Amino acid sequence: MSDAESNASDPVSATHDALFNQFAKAYLDQQRRELRWRRIWRFVWIGVAITIAWGAIQSVPSAKSQVTPHTALVEVRGEIGAETEASADNLMAALRSAFEDQGAQAVVMRINSPGGSPVQAGLVNDEVRRLKALHKKKVYAVCEEMCASAAYYMAVSADQIYVDKASVVGSIGVLMDGFGFNGVMDKLGVERRLMTAGANKGMLDPYSPRNAQHEAFAQAMLDQIHQQFIQVVRQGRGKRLKETPETFSGLFWNGQQAISLGLADQLGSLDHVARDVVKAEDIIDYTQKENLAERLAKRFGAAFGAGAVSAMRSSVSIH
Repeated sequence: MSDAESNASDPVSATHDALFNQFAKAYLDQQRRELRWRRIWRFVWIGVAITIAWGAIQSVPSAKSQVTPHTALVEVRGEIGAETEASADNLMAALRSAFEDQGAQAVVMRINSPGGSPVQAGLVNDEVRRLKALHKKKVYAVCEEMCASAAYYMAVSADQIYVDKASVVGSIGVLMDGFGFNGVMDKLGVERRLMTAGANKGMLDPYSPRNAQHEAFAQAMLDQIHQQFIQVVRQGRGKRLKETPETFSGLFWNGQQAISLGLADQLGSLDHVARDVVKAEDIIDYTQKENLAERLAKRFGAAFGAGAVSAMRSSVSIH
């Protein structure tokens, strides 16, 4: 009797053979998928490595910056905060590189920022003053659309402040904001159960009723920071500042008004300052920028990597 006839007469054996063939096919399909994904990931990581290497090369200042007289540029853009591009760490690193370069004739901070952290601004202000004294180089602030609050805190460390006639300048004040939800919670019948160790640990909790003592404490702290801001502005602007009752009230002005109030010195752009003031028309940017490689390194594993791993897992499952 032939094997075909034997299998036909033995249904159990035929079923086993069919299952074995199905399993073997599924196993081979799985191996092919795994091999394909290994190749894909190999190319992905090669691409990541190339991108990181390219980004590292791009972040190194040009070699000509070591020998050619130029104007050193440091950009202050966006919100000022510890985790932003305009953080004290990034700005101070850029400023140090600019001051230490022998080819840099002066340093320009080009500012377009609504403000942010007074701590970060204070660190930069102190560092600019230290570097000016150490390297005997001038610093100029060039304000574009906005130079307000903590951004102006940085700007007053410069020897001169240049603005556009329509720039927004000033906002010398401090704020702390929040919301209160206890009224809404009462209407919804929601009870706040807050436990603290320390009588003031829950200070300014948005889900608890207002507390006059806590608000007075917070206001005193804000007033003190405001006075620190005022002192820095007076120190930086000196006799050029024409104080009025509104100067430190938190108001802001356009560039032309800021000049008349002594908050700024002249109208001028980056090119004007480099060409006509510093007398070094060549501009080299020292700003510490988050390049493509850094953004990829931060987001790759959380976004693309997670999606790819999920797709790989579903592709190798046996149906």
